[in-house]
Amino acid sequence: MKLLVDTDAFCKLAVAGVLEDAVRLLGAELSDCGRLPALPHMLRRGRLRKKYGTEACDYLLPLAESLRPILETPGVWLDRLTAIEAIDPGEAQLFDVAAEHDMVVLTGDKRALLVAKDVAGFPTALAGRIVVLEAILLALCDSIGVNELRRRVQPLLALDLVASICFSGAVSDPRVGLQSYFESVAAGVAPLVLWAPPPSKGEK
Repeated sequence: MKLLVDTDAFCKLAVAGVLEDAVRLLGAELSDCGRLPALPHMLRRGRLRKKYGTEACDYLLPLAESLRPILETPGVWLDRLTAIEAIDPGEAQLFDVAAEHDMVVLTGDKRALLVAKDVAGFPTALAGRIVVLEAILLALCDSIGVNELRRRVQPLLALDLVASICFSGAVSDPRVGLQSYFESVAAGVAPLVLWAPPPSKGEK
């Protein structure tokens, strides 16, 4: 595995039909990606089915099952991270595996990052290898084009506040808002350094 995808990022990017594009931007294919073992179960029943709806979850389930579940091989970070109430155990497991095996993590859980940044050694262990949704959406604006991305993310607008603001019909260039949100997140999680999208190539 090269890339780990958390549940929130998987669902939102897959609903928008850009998961494979996002993964390729990070130098991987879907076959290189790992996910939490519980993801398929969560899509069959529970909070994801309530949030995304039956039709969306039925669509996402085979895609989730095509990704490899990460194995439970606890490293030095798992106990340190799971001891923090604000960090979901699944997210802690992803961070632990990524830190131990030099992998990239695509995550939608900024709440976890805001507290993990204060864990001694964590910013160094995962420097530049945590990708937040704002960053990958910015990169996708250039790779597939603003208009194509705007078309694809329509199902996401009711599920993600940042997407709903940045891709509103009244916004001419979503990159401006995405860049602002990304810079805000990056500042908030310092000294942890996030993966940053390449400089924009301009209108596309």
